[in-house]
Amino acid sequence: MAGGGEPLRHPVEMPRLAWDEGLDRITEQIGRLAVAQQRMQGLLDAVPAVSRETELPVVLRRIVTTAMDLVDARYGALGVLDEDGTGLREFIPLGLDDQEQREPAGVGLPHGRGLLGHLIDHSEPLRLEDLSRHPDSVGFPAGHPPMRTLLGVAIGVRGRVYGNLYLPDRRDGRPFDDHDEAVVVALAGAAGVAIENARLLQEIRSAAEQFQRLLLLTLPDLAPFTGAAVHRPATAPGHHLGGDWYDALRLPDGGCAAIIGDVVGHDLTAAAAMAQIRNMLRALLYDRRTPPSLVLHRLDHTLQAVSEVPVTTACLARMEPAADGWRLHWSTAGHLPPLVVAADGSARSLHVEPGVPLGVDPSLSRPDHIRTLAPGDTVLLFTDGLVEHPRRSLERGLDALARLAAAHAAQPLDVLCRTLADHHPSDGHDDLAILALRIPPADRATG
Repeated sequence: MAGGGEPLRHPVEMPRLAWDEGLDRITEQIGRLAVAQQRMQGLLDAVPAVSRETELPVVLRRIVTTAMDLVDARYGALGVLDEDGTGLREFIPLGLDDQEQREPAGVGLPHGRGLLGHLIDHSEPLRLEDLSRHPDSVGFPAGHPPMRTLLGVAIGVRGRVYGNLYLPDRRDGRPFDDHDEAVVVALAGAAGVAIENARLLQEIRSAAEQFQRLLLLTLPDLAPFTGAAVHRPATAPGHHLGGDWYDALRLPDGGCAAIIGDVVGHDLTAAAAMAQIRNMLRALLYDRRTPPSLVLHRLDHTLQAVSEVPVTTACLARMEPAADGWRLHWSTAGHLPPLVVAADGSARSLHVEPGVPLGVDPSLSRPDHIRTLAPGDTVLLFTDGLVEHPRRSLERGLDALARLAAAHAAQPLDVLCRTLADHHPSDGHDDLAILALRIPPADRATG
């Protein structure tokens, strides 16, 4: 009120107290600390996730996605340096939508020039608010999405730069800050360890696969029979090495023996057991002219007596001379039956009673089976990795294989084996082996 008690027409502005400004600063600092704590927790969660991966391509992609998540970047990429460290041998971009991936089609792999080249030549972190203003910037190819800010960090392995992380554009539109750089640098240190571990595992796995390939010898001369075989490692992580094996040899009576087997496991133990079983079985086959069931029985007893091998499935087949040509005489130890592709193009899986696998109970006997073969017939032995699929029954897989084999029955054996391996009805999680033997024409039946 003033004078006669009339109200004031204009409010009086009160001065802002100093403690209000201090409270604002404290609130801002608390917010920053909360963000920093959140990022640190994200980093602590990300490092074990990256380190758990064992497949190098998976590790590299996980590093990029993790870095993008930690700093909320719209895009991310990892450039892997070549052996000389002067260019890129691999470039992994992420964050592009379908349209952005199609636009720069035909541009090809970046050559490591411009800003990429700057990061290759200078291993210290690079943070830009406007990458177009950097003296080394050469722009983007036609169709490339626009990018303004950039955070680049090198990844070191064994004391040398393995590659660089490129993180353009935060989603909030703000430039990358000190906290972004710190957390990505910390991630890069852990990424270097994860990459090195994956590389070492890859080298060990490659050496083991080479060891397995050396154990699977080239088939000997089987004339007058024709033979072919193929082996493919599994595609599932941790299953590249397996116990699938095959063998074939001519017998003193003029016949031919074919063996295929699968040792349980996906490691060096399985591969070593495979070699031991194959060599022992070869000796028993050549020495004893007995039915296949008795050869498997003797093998089972011998293995139990001299070694400890994993449970193994096997199919042993003999193509034996007969009065009217040839006959197939076979026995299985828990293995899938043979598939016979007739000369007329029909195919049939020989479903019979399977015997017990090797290494289970050597006192149990296994049945023998006999089928007449005609000139030009093909006998296919294979492991379960060729037909097993988690969403289909085994019978459906065997039927699909029979149809596929019948459709390509006229092909040479090596082509037929590769075709079956390339178009297998399985899901590819397991390794696979195929052994094919073709009965000679009638004019060469006696060899």
